[in-house]
Amino acid sequence: MQGNHEMQVNTEQRDGATIVRPEGDVDLSSSSTLRTSLQEAHESTEGKLIIDLANVKYMDSSGVATLVECLQLSRRSGTTLLLCQLHERVLSVFQIARLDGVFDIVPSLDEALAH
Repeated sequence: MQGNHEMQVNTEQRDGATIVRPEGDVDLSSSSTLRTSLQEAHESTEGKLIIDLANVKYMDSSGVATLVECLQLSRRSGTTLLLCQLHERVLSVFQIARLDGVFDIVPSLDEALAH
């Protein structure tokens, strides 16, 4: 495990949605950063939380667990959670775990905003 790569997470508000954009691999060393950012974003969202994974090329089980926690939080609060722009490798992790039917996954940010 290489701990030198700090994950960056950018958050913006657009069209009534909070968009969270993690950049970098989501693994055991970075999933806590993502978790904190998602919790903060969830508190400030107006009803729709979009996680744009365009800049995440790798995600391990700790990253998936972080997103499952966010999904549970969203369901409890009535917030819509969408994942978009998953790289094939990241999408395959969701498919193997059969979570592609649990999460709302859309191909593009535009589709997520229109959802």
